[in-house]
Amino acid sequence: MQENFLCGTSEITGCRFSIYPMTDRFVDVILSALKEVDTSKVWMETDDVSTCVRGRSIHVFDVVKAIYLEAAKHGDHVVFNGTFSNGCPGDTAGDAYLAENEERANEEKSAGINQGVAVQFALYPMGIPAYMNVIMDQVELAKDQGTFTKGVHYASRLDGDAHAVFKTLEDAFESCRKSDSTHIVMTVNMSANSPSKKGAE
Repeated sequence: MQENFLCGTSEITGCRFSIYPMTDRFVDVILSALKEVDTSKVWMETDDVSTCVRGRSIHVFDVVKAIYLEAAKHGDHVVFNGTFSNGCPGDTAGDAYLAENEERANEEKSAGINQGVAVQFALYPMGIPAYMNVIMDQVELAKDQGTFTKGVHYASRLDGDAHAVFKTLEDAFESCRKSDSTHIVMTVNMSANSPSKKGAE
């Protein structure tokens, strides 16, 4: 029996990511960050390579942001590498989490963490010929929100407060979801507390 691999058949948003604390305490930094975050509204699984979070988009972004802020708040240089996806064919396991309300479980706690970040992100709205128009609309969104720094090869650069930058990432992702694209992928490389900021010059 052949499975249905039709894009856009699932409303689940997912993010698979890895965090790299540049410290010999990296194990404690990662495990304590995972422990401090309320993940009750998402499906989450961590293995020896990465962590996967799935559920309603609002809660996926809430959890991912909270984990990263918890990892970076101690001042260590911490890098995040993640891929967000919505509309992935056959992504139905975990549908129960779509029933969760819109209250962000970690918003209040995360708001107390002040952290500057630098990001390179790329959007891939699949299944539409005019995908570049959708991408450029999100670049304009980032400019309007004051987080856009410049275009780089194969990505766009954002800089600023982590809360503002994550808002841009989430808003851009959600805007793509409202387009005619049936499968959205967004890659994010994020750095906090870097000893070098040459890329922003």
